[in-house]
Amino acid sequence: MSVLFDRIALIGIGLIGSSLAHDIRRLGLTKEIVVATRSADTLKRAEELGLGDRYTTSSAEAVKHADLIIVSVPVGASESVAKEIAGNLQPGAIVTDVGSTKASVIAQMQPHMPENVHFIPGHPLAGTEKSGPDAGFPGLFEGRWCIFTPVAETHETALKRLRGFWEALGSKVDEMDAEHHDKVLAIVSHLPHIIAYNIVGTADDLETVTESEVIKYSASGFRDFTRLAASDPTMWRDVCLHNRDAILEMLARFSEDLAYLQRAIRWGEGDKIFELFTRTRAIRRSIVQAGQDVDAPDFGRPHPLDKK
Repeated sequence: MSVLFDRIALIGIGLIGSSLAHDIRRLGLTKEIVVATRSADTLKRAEELGLGDRYTTSSAEAVKHADLIIVSVPVGASESVAKEIAGNLQPGAIVTDVGSTKASVIAQMQPHMPENVHFIPGHPLAGTEKSGPDAGFPGLFEGRWCIFTPVAETHETALKRLRGFWEALGSKVDEMDAEHHDKVLAIVSHLPHIIAYNIVGTADDLETVTESEVIKYSASGFRDFTRLAASDPTMWRDVCLHNRDAILEMLARFSEDLAYLQRAIRWGEGDKIFELFTRTRAIRRSIVQAGQDVDAPDFGRPHPLDKK
């Protein structure tokens, strides 16, 4: 790979930021990586891991002379970051983000962006339930989608440069309207996490009733819910608050569909239950065929006999 940017500033160094640092370094996409985070302890750990070339707790300091700035913070912190960095952005710099909601991020950040800076909201659809600088790893974005939601009058050259960056990381890039993005992500990402948080919370409330057997026998569907429910609480709190309308719309639709299934179970309508389960089973196959997961038993988890 060739150098795409002279200096890249990573604002936030959690799972996404640290994974970006690994790949940027591995692929030689920049001459210098500047890491910024408000927590001195997190910054120290990022330095111990060798994620950057320079480190600072000041986002404003980090963006000086950077030609690409990637904001990787909980979406609720987007405006404060935008205000902090605005005065130190060099002309022609590209500012992007990785937030899971886009209309809110645009509303928070765009008013503070100087006219001579290219602001291109983005969202890589990649991640795990882990968080912090230790959670990052190279290859996280390989084969995954990165969605841009360009604002009005986005410069085509800047858009092409940012597309080239994500493609160098192995991502597939698409573009869509911010409101449409938020509605799509509400059903494919936000709602599944909310359901997982809720069902694990329900199970926790029932622990005394089930005599701790929920945890003991969790090597089944419940175990997979707990993976989602282990995601960063701050990030997902902000997602709920900043994509409220789309999430509430999808929750209402989900509640209606759940009531349909509840009625079918109550009245013993096996044909309706079977039709639903058959239709949804096909979705899993479509996801595998689209290259967004692997067709391995038990989601590819290792088993004792695999080593023999």
